[in-house]
Amino acid sequence: MVKPFIPKLIYVEPRALEYPLGKELIAKFEHMGMEIRETTSHNQIRNLPGENHFQKYRNAKSTLVVGIRKTLKFDTSKPSAEYAIPFATGCMGHCHYCYLQTTMGSKPYIRTYVNVDEIFDAAEAYMKERAPELTRFEASCTSDIVGIDHLTHTLKKAIEFFGKSKYGKLRFVTKFEHVDHLLNAEHNGRTRFRFSINDDYIIKYFEPGTSRLNERINAAVKVAEAGYPLGFIVAPIYIHDDWKNGYHEMFEKLRSALPAFARKNLTFEMIQHRFTKPAKRVIQENYPMTKLELNEAKRKWKWGRYGIGKYVYTDKEQEEIKDTLGGYIQRYFPEAKLEYFT
Repeated sequence: MVKPFIPKLIYVEPRALEYPLGKELIAKFEHMGMEIRETTSHNQIRNLPGENHFQKYRNAKSTLVVGIRKTLKFDTSKPSAEYAIPFATGCMGHCHYCYLQTTMGSKPYIRTYVNVDEIFDAAEAYMKERAPELTRFEASCTSDIVGIDHLTHTLKKAIEFFGKSKYGKLRFVTKFEHVDHLLNAEHNGRTRFRFSINDDYIIKYFEPGTSRLNERINAAVKVAEAGYPLGFIVAPIYIHDDWKNGYHEMFEKLRSALPAFARKNLTFEMIQHRFTKPAKRVIQENYPMTKLELNEAKRKWKWGRYGIGKYVYTDKEQEEIKDTLGGYIQRYFPEAKLEYFT
């Protein structure tokens, strides 16, 4: 079992203390006896503890910055939603393949934003623009929001905000089991609570610092019993020795654990493993002993977002992944919807 995240070091931006949540969080961290430092801006944070890159990186991943979200223009979030809604940035997990390693560069610390009402106001404006069409908001594009929400309760506020909205729906995904405080949120069925799942080999070798498969499944059962629409993202789908059996076992475990009612309104999303050249450099620097296969010659090159090419599996391998895992989903969850494979 992975313990709930507790940061080792807190930074606070002065403007964060102008917001009730900022004051509340700093009072909570003071009460917990944590070291709190002030910074004019997260960009000014220098000299995180550590004698080398390896130590500094790990210390950064256990540092929390309490700040405000200045940019209230939301990014698009296809194919999972219309927009990404930003409540936090960064993650305490150590998934070797994670794209956040490159997007966050030399600032891998975690940031939580306290101007939550301003973020909700921005979401409201996006909903009005598209009404009467529904607008879906993805809350986990830049972080594993569940991983810090036991401290901040920002996500819980968001679930209840969208629970009351007419034209908005919320979605997020997590690799953590720490969901108990979210079970009594008034979601009114307007939040789809998703878990990222993978076979035991991938969780063991590439997802340190996250909950194990059985723990995620147990949390998913609790979430289903709390009435949330439930979903699973199988990602990254990674070809390794005996991968077909590994994924078969994963779907079997999921089928036997989920109560029958939870299988009715169930979604799956499938994302194959991919990497970019910059990501490969960062991964090898941060996790020099990784077993992750990053050989460009074995992959197909594909144009990515923002013009950065990425390496994906060959067409033949992609067909095999889709047929194999799609077959498992049809067999074990015939009523579920496969939203996409990418």
